[in-house]
Amino acid sequence: MSFSQQPFRLAVIGSGPAGVYAAETLLRTERAKNGDLDVAIDLFDRLPAPFGLIRYGVAPDHPRIKGIITALHRILGRGDIRFLGDVDFGTDLTAEDLRTHYDAVIFATGALKDADLDIPGIELDGSYGAADFVAWYDGNPDYPRTWELDAESVAVIGNGNVALDVARVLSKSADELLRTEIPANVHEGLQSAATTDVHVFGRRGPAQTKFSPLEARELAHPQGLQVVMDPRDVEQITDAQWEAIKADKRTDQVTQTFVGWLEEQQRREAAGEEPTDRNGGPVQRRLHMHFWHRPVEVIGEDGKVTGMRFERTRLDDEGRVAGTGEFIDYELGAVYRAVGYHGSELPGMPYDAKRGVICNVAGRVTEADGTLVPGVYANGWIKRGPVGLIGATKSDAIETISSLLEDIDAGRLTAAPERDNDAILRLLEDRGVQYTTWDGWTALDEHEKALGAAAVDADGEPRARVKVVERDEMVSVSRAGMPEHSRA
Repeated sequence: MSFSQQPFRLAVIGSGPAGVYAAETLLRTERAKNGDLDVAIDLFDRLPAPFGLIRYGVAPDHPRIKGIITALHRILGRGDIRFLGDVDFGTDLTAEDLRTHYDAVIFATGALKDADLDIPGIELDGSYGAADFVAWYDGNPDYPRTWELDAESVAVIGNGNVALDVARVLSKSADELLRTEIPANVHEGLQSAATTDVHVFGRRGPAQTKFSPLEARELAHPQGLQVVMDPRDVEQITDAQWEAIKADKRTDQVTQTFVGWLEEQQRREAAGEEPTDRNGGPVQRRLHMHFWHRPVEVIGEDGKVTGMRFERTRLDDEGRVAGTGEFIDYELGAVYRAVGYHGSELPGMPYDAKRGVICNVAGRVTEADGTLVPGVYANGWIKRGPVGLIGATKSDAIETISSLLEDIDAGRLTAAPERDNDAILRLLEDRGVQYTTWDGWTALDEHEKALGAAAVDADGEPRARVKVVERDEMVSVSRAGMPEHSRA
């Protein structure tokens, strides 16, 4: 069959940036734009709403990143990509179903699980994966509605973006977060939290964090928060390391932010002044930044976290982390590991458990022995692992779509037997799947905005949005906004 004679049918599993950009990249190719390749794309997601980790994996007080939704919304709102939400691959839709209805499929399911931290005691009660906590405060319907926040002192392990988000949410007052879209149950949980001290631990020094200068500065912004630094963490930076820091603008700005906090802390201590927040107000919570700390063991009693042991580290002559033999124990009531994400296995798809990715070469899915799986592709974190941001995801999409087009030209793809565009909808309806569509999302979007307009933040101003958490409510609102002909 020639795909120039009828639409090329593509299924994309996952509606986060990796899925949307893969679909958009194909539509923006010259062949698609000039009509040489007619394309019909269905974008599936297991959640009723689109946007993946941008909606459910970014802290609600991070509007700069949330702004990516605007770009994704613009792409999906054009109408040349069909969104089908609340459809779970492996349960509602199988690999055989995809082969029957689509000429090719791209998996863009991301990486949702926390990477392991293999140290003694990590399994204790009160030891959490940061990704689970993020899913809770972002209102993911697949996670519990409550979170235990009875620990006064908590640890966040990691110096990446997720660690930063978790530390910021734990450090802020609940009322400050009312300016965001946090659900009511999250505000209630944070409002009753006992947390007074948040300790952030990194294995390397201030210069090796992955923070942007803006993100580093924002750590000190919450009202009532004091940032606490250990002088040794700056003092052990060598002259050679300072030269390297000065040579990189971003690194220098981030490091100088930490140095500035330390200098202000030391000035106040020398003058006998009481600590304040950045606006001169009283301190209600403290954010302790610890560098050069390698996690060794989570300490517990009666199955519950009571502390954590670290080894002080340094950089060796080759820039690698080395232990110093000095161990320090901290009293803690909870531990959040934010040491990276890990992709989940997908039913029937070849999986590299060590890397947490679908086995692939240049986006083409392969068996473990390297044999190509015809018509099956991957993009984003499930393709390359949980590294890189939006720019890397777009580059991934270009590579994956290039592989797909090469396979079309080489005649490697077999046409799906079912060509009717609405056959997949009938299949889902026959199985009782309450799928949602783009019209449904726009209805839910307006509903959440209306909830925000009816509520107020701590300053008495209307909120931009209040996120709906319950899956049944999300589906009900969405399907009520779908035209009759697009739902059972």
